[in-house]
Amino acid sequence: MEVKVKNIAGKETGAKVQLPESVFGITPSDHAIYLDVKQYLANQRQGTHKSKQRNEIAGSTRKLYKQKGTGGARAGSIKSPLFNGGGRVFGPQPRDYSFKLNKKLKSLARKSALSYKAIDNNVVVLEDFTFDSIKTKNYINLVNALELAGEKTLLVLPAQNNNIYLSSRNIQKTKVTTADQLNTYDVLNAGKLLFTADSLKTLEEAFAK
Repeated sequence: MEVKVKNIAGKETGAKVQLPESVFGITPSDHAIYLDVKQYLANQRQGTHKSKQRNEIAGSTRKLYKQKGTGGARAGSIKSPLFNGGGRVFGPQPRDYSFKLNKKLKSLARKSALSYKAIDNNVVVLEDFTFDSIKTKNYINLVNALELAGEKTLLVLPAQNNNIYLSSRNIQKTKVTTADQLNTYDVLNAGKLLFTADSLKTLEEAFAK
């Protein structure tokens, strides 16, 4: 699949780039995508939820009233889950939600997500660029020039570039990442994927390893 290369002014440069068929042209696997996104979201959970059981409640252990003769149900402790302020039955306990996925499956999931974006023509290729200084306005001008204002965008760079990253950080619906940090969730969450010519090469090399 060929994509026309644009500059940061939003104009076509006349050059064309061939999207790697092994990355952007596979038959997508929905189940691989589901598992990878599920793992990503599970890993975001802190798992620090906790409620107190009856043995952890601070309170008297005295029997509330005599066992028989009151006409009411027997009760042995104010900490009983039946009473207000008592312990909770089978409440949440701290736990780790993360789980393991094989590298090949995660790689398949990323390729599947990228292939879906390519099928929907949501991949934009830019010529390699950088910003001279850290200015939010620089990134806003880039988004406006590409007519992507208001859309969720994900810019994929070949390597860390602080000037670009810090210029984008204060803008809603934009995210900047590097080719080696690209994940399935971010790809699917973005409306448009912005690659530079070098980041496509880096991405292809990362998948070839």
